[in-house]
Amino acid sequence: MRLDNTQPVPFGPRLSIELDSDEALRLLGSVSVGRIVFTRHALPTVRPVNHILDHGDIVIRTHEGAALTSRARESAPSGVVVAYEADTIDPATHLGWSVVATGYAQLVTDPEELARYRRLLRPWVQQTMDYAVRIRPDLVTGIRLTDTWAGRPDGG
Repeated sequence: MRLDNTQPVPFGPRLSIELDSDEALRLLGSVSVGRIVFTRHALPTVRPVNHILDHGDIVIRTHEGAALTSRARESAPSGVVVAYEADTIDPATHLGWSVVATGYAQLVTDPEELARYRRLLRPWVQQTMDYAVRIRPDLVTGIRLTDTWAGRPDGG
């Protein structure tokens, strides 16, 4: 069986340009969906989630049975180490950006904050999401994929 889901890149190779943390965080805040990475049973676990950016913190909603809810509860008050990744890369041109934020995730326990996040962040899955998790990024990195000539002073 042959799977052919590859398409030729219509242009030359892409140039990967490192982003500063402010630009990377700004781009992360410009989209609503990303992937959270944490450990479960000593193995990496990745989940797609929607998020908001609130004063530099990434906030997602979770539910009682979620592995991340349990891990954050077990790791209180310091939080659980996570990575959060979001990107926008065009499948046809392979141009775009990717950002990874690494830090500690903690359950939001203040009732007023939790109520605020419930108003601001609507889950995109049809499930009761009674919890919110705040990720305080310690390290934010990112890249922008551009045409090889873009961003070069000589234009080529």
